[in-house]
Formats: sequence, structure tokens, C-alpha cells
Amino acid sequence: MNALTARTRFSVLDRSRTREGHSPGAALRDTVALAREVEALGYHRFWVSEHHGVPGVAGSAPTVLAAAVAAATRTVRVGTGGVMLPNHRPLVVAEQFGVLESLFPGRIDMGLGRSVGFTDGVRRALGRGKDDADDFSAQLAELLGWFEGTSPTGVRARPAEGLRVPPFVLAMGEGAEIAARTGLPMVIGDLRDRDRMRRGVDRYRDRFRPSAWAAEPYVVISGTVAVAATPEAARRLLVPEAWSMAYSRTHGSFPPLPPAEAVEGRTMTAKERGLYESGLAGHLAGTAEQVADELESVLKETAADEVLVTTSTYDRTALLDSYRRLASVVNP
Repeated sequence: MNALTARTRFSVLDRSRTREGHSPGAALRDTVALAREVEALGYHRFWVSEHHGVPGVAGSAPTVLAAAVAAATRTVRVGTGGVMLPNHRPLVVAEQFGVLESLFPGRIDMGLGRSVGFTDGVRRALGRGKDDADDFSAQLAELLGWFEGTSPTGVRARPAEGLRVPPFVLAMGEGAEIAARTGLPMVIGDLRDRDRMRRGVDRYRDRFRPSAWAAEPYVVISGTVAVAATPEAARRLLVPEAWSMAYSRTHGSFPPLPPAEAVEGRTMTAKERGLYESGLAGHLAGTAEQVADELESVLKETAADEVLVTTSTYDRTALLDSYRRLASVVNP
């Protein structure tokens, strides 16, 4: 086993991707079932995501889904990757995480992002605009204040006040800067752009200010990792998501995941083919030995404390097998 990999935590983010021929409810039940499986495999955290109005994603209410995951598991840490803070009032977010921490003490993580929805229609439905992301730093300070009991309103967040729910900042764009300035752990992706990731990590470490929440920098790198018996089988795990991304960029709608064989049999336009091939490139995919070597290289480059794996595919059996093979490498 490689030395850096042995010292690194590995966790899972499942985005509750819907699949062709399966309902959104099935996707949510798949997420809960996967949480039980990865807990048994020894992964450190299991996180869920927030998307609104996306046909291919069922996970629209991450704190609700996190409650279901935490209730179905016993030891794995459960959290969000993340709650998109500009979409919500910080008091309500504090209350939700206060409830989760009260029900499942010592197991809840509060991953927070600054996205305000992918389309104008979604933003209008949420009553938000693109500029709301610019207020993320102030929203984050207000949210942490509810836990610390420092709100100038005189209102107390129940049951959040006094609880310690570890906050993480999803470092999209300015996120690394905000995480460093606020003194919080940072989650940064993706593994396909190593240079950009390394620059974000370096900037975060250079500018980190210790806080009551974190005495020193904590870096979580995030991306797709696919492990199978052969490199070809690992690549096929990437096919459904690569096609969905290519389709979304050519048709304006992010669809449910199709089976790999349906994608491989498609006739694509030149633009679709280019986007699809690009979507397959750069991920950590291969046999257990290949992925182990690649992980060691990434960890040398970033000195990350943790890896958050975000793999999505149509074949749930193959997905679980991938997590099992990865666990045999990182947590034998």
C-alpha cells in the first residue's frame, strides 16, 4: 500500500443521479442503500448534494436526505456537499443542522456552497439572482454566528446554538479564498484539472487564518474515481455521466443517466463527440493498481488530508464494485 494513501481519509459524495427507466424515488433509495454499503467498507464520510429543477438529479433537499442516511447508518459521518447557502436563510440552515446534530450527535458535517442554481428559471423559482452568490461570505458568517450565539438580532437558534457541527466550504471560484479567510476546512475539485486544483490548495494554505472552527488548514480534494477489473471496464463506468454532461451542453438540459451500451451505440454530432470524449478524460480510472499509483501521485501534488469520491454511473452493481475495489486499496 502506498504511504500517502494509507494516511489519507476517503469519503463518498453521492448526487442521487436518476437513471433512465427508474424514478427519482429509486435514486434516493439507491443513495441510502449506498451509504450503508460504503459504511461497511470503511469510508469516513457520506455526503449528499443539493440541486434544483435538474431532471437528472433527485437530491433537492440535502438535509432531509442526510437525515434518512444517518438514520440508516451507525458510524459513518453524514453531511452535505453541499447546502447552497445563497438559496436559504442562514437561520433555517442552522436550525436544520442543529436538528441533525441533536438526533445523530458527533456524526454530522455541514458542507456549504455558494451556487444559486444552474438556470435563470431555477433562480427565479428560488427568488434568487446570480449576484446572491456574492454575499456568501456574509451569509457564512451569519450561519456560524447562530451556532456561536452571536446574532445581533437577539434571537437564539434552537437547537443549533452551542453545538459544534463541522463546517466545510466548497471551493468553487472564490471559495478557497473565503475558506482561508474564515478559517474553515475546504473541499476542492476536480481531479481533471490538477494545476487549477493545486493553485487553489496553495492559495488556501498560504492565506489560512486559524479560527474557533479549525486551528490549521484541512484540504479535501474531490472528483471521480472508477475502479474495475480492467481499464476498459473502468472507462465504461464513466460513459453515462460523460454523455449526460455532453447532452446538457448541447441541449440545455441535464438528463437521467443512460446505460453505457446505449451511449456507445449512439450516432453523435462532432460537437457532441468532442464534449463526450472530453468528459471521459482526466478522471482516475483503471484497475486497483493503476488507481492506487495515480492517487499517490495526486496526494503528493496536493498533500490533501482527504479524498471525496463523487462517481456516478448507470450500473449500480458496477458502482458498488468500484467502491469495494477502491476500499481494498485505501482501507485494506
